[in-house]
Amino acid sequence: MHRSTVAAEKLKATQQQTGLPELKLKQECPTRWNSTFYMLRRFLDNKDAIITTLALVNSRLETLTQKGDWAVHKLECGAMTAFGENWCPSDTVRLVARVIAKQKAQNERSMSEKLLLIGELESHLEDMDNEKRKMVDGDIASLHQFYSKNLEFPSQTALLTLFSQVNCNGFTVEDEELSHLGAAVYPDVALVNHSCCPNVIVTYKGNMAEVRAVQKMAPGEEVLTSYIDLLYPTEDRNIRLRDAYYFTCDCKECKTKSKDKMKLKVHMLSTFCLDLDSFAPPGELLEMCRLSLDKMLELFENTNVYILHMMYQAMGVCLYMGDWDGAIHYGEKVLKPYSVIYPPYSMNVASMCLKLGRLYMGLEQKSQGIAALKKAMAIMEVVHGKDHQYLVELRKEIGMKK
Repeated sequence: MHRSTVAAEKLKATQQQTGLPELKLKQECPTRWNSTFYMLRRFLDNKDAIITTLALVNSRLETLTQKGDWAVHKLECGAMTAFGENWCPSDTVRLVARVIAKQKAQNERSMSEKLLLIGELESHLEDMDNEKRKMVDGDIASLHQFYSKNLEFPSQTALLTLFSQVNCNGFTVEDEELSHLGAAVYPDVALVNHSCCPNVIVTYKGNMAEVRAVQKMAPGEEVLTSYIDLLYPTEDRNIRLRDAYYFTCDCKECKTKSKDKMKLKVHMLSTFCLDLDSFAPPGELLEMCRLSLDKMLELFENTNVYILHMMYQAMGVCLYMGDWDGAIHYGEKVLKPYSVIYPPYSMNVASMCLKLGRLYMGLEQKSQGIAALKKAMAIMEVVHGKDHQYLVELRKEIGMKK
């Protein structure tokens, strides 16, 4: 209704017919904490008009008309109203609250539980160390703090199990530039095993997850995706897998370590690696990146993954500061090694092409911009599908800029 004039007019007409105030739907603004509340509040106030309008314009209703979805919106509005600016649960806490609310509001399986229920997911409770247990206990305390007035909780043991299941099986939802959107759990998709040589990728269309092949597969071949960022060498990848998922990978890449030499080159990182998660001002962070890179490049090749990580961080700081030339400088240095290190049809490569393409276009470097955007589009057509909204918008973007 934000993009479609037809839908907006039909919503207005429906509001008139039902005696509701003629109010437009609100959009969420990432920089304003209360914009989510106002968006959901307006959504709930216009529930009947929205459902009617979507039916009239032949829109798909299944993701909006489930009883559990409205219960979730009402739950979060109540919690936000109570805490105002102090409402700050983590993504994991919000996700668990939504799961509990949906389970209470609907008895049937959800769209993502055709094969496996959330309660049947592996929790690895027996494998958790004290540090992880304390983190889960902290999440449970946060859940009680923010939702106790609006939600009835199961037992402490059940909450411990549910949080552990979500932590082990949850998904980070990202947009086409890999910017963080939120967290979700899809039990059926969680059945897919990990490999550092994946043949599928999980992407998102609205609130639905899609498993899409990124290479030809034979009948009966196991479907495999990657649970982690594949930029890093074998040892680091398996440390991450053991920490988050409690297993060690034995895929072909982990056995042969075929890309480790290129990724590491001279491995003397520890002397120069800086903690860029500090609270220093952006200008100081960028200077830290530059100084560190100057020292590291005396010893390491440009394909060293820790050099790439540092340059990616520097690009992010440049984008935050509005230093477009600096962002392009670091982005260009990252893109070529990314194309070699990551598997074919990697969203990491596509997102870098997108960022660079949009930067080029903003600086009136149109030929470079269109070329980069087309590279991104070629990957995205495979990982998202040619009819995905990201591709529709990207084609318009390229068409408008020619």
